[in-house]
Amino acid sequence: MAAVAAAVSGAKRSLRAELKQRLRELSAEERLRQSRLLTQKVIAHSQYQKSKRISIFLSMPDEIETEEIIKDIFQRGKTCFIPQYQFQSNHMDMVKLASPEEISSLPKTSWNIHQPGENDIREEALSTGGLDLIFVPGLGFDKEGNRLGRGKGYYDAYLKRCLQHQGVRPHTLALAFKEQICLQVPVDEHDMKVDEVLYEDAAASSVQMTAAK
Repeated sequence: MAAVAAAVSGAKRSLRAELKQRLRELSAEERLRQSRLLTQKVIAHSQYQKSKRISIFLSMPDEIETEEIIKDIFQRGKTCFIPQYQFQSNHMDMVKLASPEEISSLPKTSWNIHQPGENDIREEALSTGGLDLIFVPGLGFDKEGNRLGRGKGYYDAYLKRCLQHQGVRPHTLALAFKEQICLQVPVDEHDMKVDEVLYEDAAASSVQMTAAK
């Protein structure tokens, strides 16, 4: 078992390095083009439209831009939650965002993303009714819904907490550049699949939605 775990860990490390390089090579224009395309597809997505309580990440430069989706969440009168990482304890909560304009005034983490400070007490999604939809970030995905995160396990742990609190898992939707789609993502028993991966399908020049089995 230890040998298998070590092999999976090594395969993940190698794939992370390769994906980071692919993302570094993406131009700002190409990142913006794919982000705009996926924003349109999210807004038209039936699961998004019917969800009332939504968790979404504040994007880093190497991720699909989520700013316009966040604005749309508020325009539709949905409730928006964003990650609040506690780096010392490797713990993450989803806390309520008051408005899109509030984001720029939030302090920045060591990852250079805005989030409410650790002493900023806010409504946490699971304590007030759970979530209908979670946008899940990641470095890489495959067409089976397997996800390669950044190695901290925040989202895997949070999805397990959702199951305990809600009894059901919220729908999970990943947003990916087509360059982040892999033939196969190495996984272990702790890794949670996402329900759908949204990306531009180069062959058909359309957006592909892959439902996890």
